[in-house]
Amino acid sequence: MFPLRDENPTNLAPIITLLLIGANVAVWIWVQGAGLQLAVLAESVCQWGTIPAELTASAPAGAQIRLDPSLPPCRLGGATFSTAFTSMFLHGGWLHLIGNMWFLWIFGNNVEDSMGHLRFVVFYVLCGLAADLGHILAGPDSLIPTVGASGAISGVMGAYLVFYPHVRIHTLFFFFIFYRIVPIAAWFILLLWFGLQVLSGTATRVGDGGGVAFWAHIGGFVMGVVLAKLFENRVLVDAHRRKVHLSSRQIQHGGWW
Repeated sequence: MFPLRDENPTNLAPIITLLLIGANVAVWIWVQGAGLQLAVLAESVCQWGTIPAELTASAPAGAQIRLDPSLPPCRLGGATFSTAFTSMFLHGGWLHLIGNMWFLWIFGNNVEDSMGHLRFVVFYVLCGLAADLGHILAGPDSLIPTVGASGAISGVMGAYLVFYPHVRIHTLFFFFIFYRIVPIAAWFILLLWFGLQVLSGTATRVGDGGGVAFWAHIGGFVMGVVLAKLFENRVLVDAHRRKVHLSSRQIQHGGWW
C-alpha cells in the first residue's frame, strides 16, 4: 500500500515543504556523499545521528559501536543534544530518502497551506524532536543510531489527519504482480499506518525493528495530532476549504465551461 497523490489543492506556494525536501537532498549528497562511499555514510550517521545511550548518558565510558565490520568503530562522545535536530536531515539510503520525501510532498504542502510558512517550519521541527524523544524513551540505553526525516513527517501526517480526514488519497495496492490504484479517505490510510507502527513498535525492541524507528514515528504522529490545532491559521484553513469545495463542484459538473 503506497499513497500516490491526494485530491487536495493548495492556495499557498509550498515554499517550506520544497525547502525541506531540498535540504534533505542537499545533506544526502554533500554531507553523506549520496551513499556512494560506505565510510562517509557511516561517519555521518555516527557524528550527526541520534544515539539514545549517548543522550541519556547511559553508555559506558569509552563505548564504541561498529556499523559495519569493514569500518572503524564509532566512538561515543558524550551527550550531543544537537543530534536530535541534525538527525532529521540524514538518511540511510536512496530508498529511505525518496520514500520520506514523497510522503513529505503529499502531506506537507497541504499542512503548510493551513498553517502558513513560519508556523509550519516550527511545527515540523517540534514534531521531529518529539519523534527523537519517543525513540529515546523506548530504548534509553540503545547504542543504535537513528536518522531520517520520517519522525517529523509522521507529525505532518498526524496534522493532515486532523485537518483533512475525508480527503481522498489515491493509493497503490499491490499483491505480487497484481496492482490497483484506489481512492481512499485519508483517515483510513493514516490510522491504518499509525496502527501498524504501534503494533510493530510493541512487538520489537529498539534496534531490532529491521532498521525502522517505530517509536519515533509514533512520537512524531502523536505530537502532530496534538499541535495541529495550535498551529493552524484559521484564515488559511477557511480559504483552503473553500478551494477544496470549489474543486469538488468542478469535478461533479465536469469542470469549467
